[in-house]
Parts: sequence; C-alpha cells; structure tokens
Amino acid sequence: MIVYNITTKVHASIDAAWLHWQQHIQIPSIMDSGFFSSHKLFRLLEQDDSDGNTYAVQYTAATEEHYQLYLMEHAQSMREKAFEKWGDKTISFHSVLEVIQ
Repeated sequence: MIVYNITTKVHASIDAAWLHWQQHIQIPSIMDSGFFSSHKLFRLLEQDDSDGNTYAVQYTAATEEHYQLYLMEHAQSMREKAFEKWGDKTISFHSVLEVIQ
C-alpha cells in the first residue's frame, strides 16, 4: 500500500477559503481519479503558525502502479489548478510512503 502525502503551508489570509476548497473541490477531484481508495486531512501541530497553518493530505493507493498512473495522468493538472487558484499564498511539498504495517 502506498500513501501519497501533500503537505501545504497556507497563508493566514486564505486559510478558511483554502480549507473549504480543499475539502469540497480538490480532495474530491483527486479521489474521483479512481487511483486512491481513501484519504485523510490533517493540520500539523507544534509548527510555527504565525503566518498560517500547515496541512497534510494523505491519499492511499492500493499499489505503486496506481500512484504512478495518477502522477502521469492527473498530478500536473491538479498542481496547476491549485497554483492558478492560490498563487504564492501556499507552498506544498509531496512525499510518498510505503505502508509497512
């Protein structure tokens, strides 16, 4: 099982709007790709949140192939949509984890 993690620092001025967009547009769009079986949304604690909160969304894929297909077919357009919507008010990094237990 593979977990695709997207961690995003969100500027305080757009926090509520970004979170709503994430929950009602971005996450459902990524899930609609059909490559992930579940997701979880987190807010990081014990972070310097003076300029905004940091969130992580973790998408679970059954196989590495599902994750790779998502990357090839959807990832770039989803990243572009996010940048078009929020510009430099967010900064994200992606990581991939393999579930061991």
